Amino acid sequence: MMCAERAAAAGDVPIGALLHVDGWMFEGWNEKEARPDPTAHAEMIVIAQAARVLGRWRIGGTLYVTKEPCAMCAGAIVAARIERVVFGCSDPKGGAAGGVVDLFASAAVNHRPDVTAGVLAEETAAQLRAFFAARR
Repeated sequence: MMCAERAAAAGDVPIGALLHVDGWMFEGWNEKEARPDPTAHAEMIVIAQAARVLGRWRIGGTLYVTKEPCAMCAGAIVAARIERVVFGCSDPKGGAAGGVVDLFASAAVNHRPDVTAGVLAEETAAQLRAFFAARR
């Protein structure tokens, strides 16, 4: 949740991601407001970091993220061949791992990561609620 706190401190939605692969740990957080870039989601940032450092697009590894990935991030996770996705709270408005759609379970995709949902769900949801309440 520390990566998510860094996003919130910069005025972005508090979503953080860690990608563990081949002994490396990549970390990122939402930077849509800071960059400004609509694709600067935490997941996209760590996937891009890993690709640059590892020198390959087939990343693998385990991705840990505060909130259920959106459709864009889920597509990138599939494309990067991430092996496992672990996320905190669900996103009933934009989630693509069961919230709105389940891209990872679709027979149409060529890679299906293992998904573990609900890890620290209460804490991550509370962090998001507090962020949005403070902005109102």
